[in-house]
Amino acid sequence: MNEVLEGFALRLRELRKQKNLSQTQLGQLAALHYTHIGRFERGASRPSGDTLKRLADALGVSSDYLLEGAIDDVAKAHFADRELLKQFQEVEHLPEEDKNVVKKLLDAFLTKKHLQVLAR
Repeated sequence: MNEVLEGFALRLRELRKQKNLSQTQLGQLAALHYTHIGRFERGASRPSGDTLKRLADALGVSSDYLLEGAIDDVAKAHFADRELLKQFQEVEHLPEEDKNVVKKLLDAFLTKKHLQVLAR
């Protein structure tokens, strides 16, 4: 088994367990038969792009995370502003209600900036 497939299998199994889902339940959420979930978790089978997306959506993560690994590693690869990255990482630990407030504030700010650009 190659490293990418092995890492994917581990992350899939761990995420499923963290969410307290059985293979059958995850299969239902992703519109897959539970036997497919078992094969993916054993590294015996590789998901198609569409299947990968459905699994990621069902587990609340990105396809990149399922394939590539830690969110921190992926985020660091794309965030030049380390202070902003640290703030986003702290937001991740907030209760869901507080996260939604941060998302709404950020969305409002970005919408205002987009409107300002359009008004020029």
